[in-house]
Amino acid sequence: MQIVSDPAERFARWVDREAGIADARIVRPLTGGNANVTSLVETASGPMVLRHPPADTVSDLAGAGIAREFRFITAIAGKAPVAEPILFCDDLAVLGAPFSLTRFVSGVAITDTLPSAYPDTVATLDAVGHALIDALASVHAITPVPPELGDVDKARTFVSRQIERWRAVRAAHSVRDLPLIETLGTWLAANAPEPETVRIVHCDYHLDNVLMDPAVQQVRAILDWEMATLADPMVDVGLVTAMWNRDEAMPLGFAFVQRVSNVPGVVDGTGLAQRWARATGLSIDRLEYFQAFALWRLAAIVEGAYVLFREGQVDGPYERGLEQDVPALLDAARRIAAGEGMV
Repeated sequence: MQIVSDPAERFARWVDREAGIADARIVRPLTGGNANVTSLVETASGPMVLRHPPADTVSDLAGAGIAREFRFITAIAGKAPVAEPILFCDDLAVLGAPFSLTRFVSGVAITDTLPSAYPDTVATLDAVGHALIDALASVHAITPVPPELGDVDKARTFVSRQIERWRAVRAAHSVRDLPLIETLGTWLAANAPEPETVRIVHCDYHLDNVLMDPAVQQVRAILDWEMATLADPMVDVGLVTAMWNRDEAMPLGFAFVQRVSNVPGVVDGTGLAQRWARATGLSIDRLEYFQAFALWRLAAIVEGAYVLFREGQVDGPYERGLEQDVPALLDAARRIAAGEGMV
């Protein structure tokens, strides 16, 4: 058998052999996604997207994230807006890391400005919010949950397990005094609701992780599924609504996230949650709990990057910004939890 030393040639031959797609060429990196490398691939069958872990962080865990993402979008495709899955490869001899290949989706990720074709009005922002929550509802409407995605019974304890996990991690790895990690964690653990149902959950759902149609307010594809799991769907609703139409007068953790929505008169997070409830038939009675949980969990997770920064292992604007972002997220979670009865 001929040995091919050039990675580009190995990749092209593998795609041709496994999918019958000729002339596959890795063209350039694409923006978006922090955990994995995303690249544009040109082929004789049209553009595609290659996803794999960074070369310096290839591990079983990193590879598992790519595999998880591909497994979930394969189950979701045709039922909710995701990129069409093409292939997954766990043979490290091809590119040196596990990778996935999906059909390219043309669209725009919105942060603090609207696409040029969108009228700059409250009605437009309302429509963006409605499209965002409707796409999420289409994911949560997938029933029954495909058995290959995980254990539904175990998924019922996802929230409690996450609280226990991140309290322990932050207690073991700390570089500053953040009492709300434990105070809020204790309250969240004591007040965790029994799930109404278990559905597919994105686990990092917000406007930055979707591609919108550049001309009309519609979601073309939901991106970055490497954290997907099975859980109470309110986990997703809590995060996206807690970070929608926030008060710019307050300190904002990750202020750029959904910042375009921070406009007076725009539908608020509760309004989006009510729309989701009508679409899914599920309850939002504990919305505030899940909003507090989402912000607390996010703060507890990303504090790990700040620990690495303080230890001199990483140094970038993202990590430096966590000095303010994490306390701001925790304070927002505290205010929401206080409305739920936390003293």
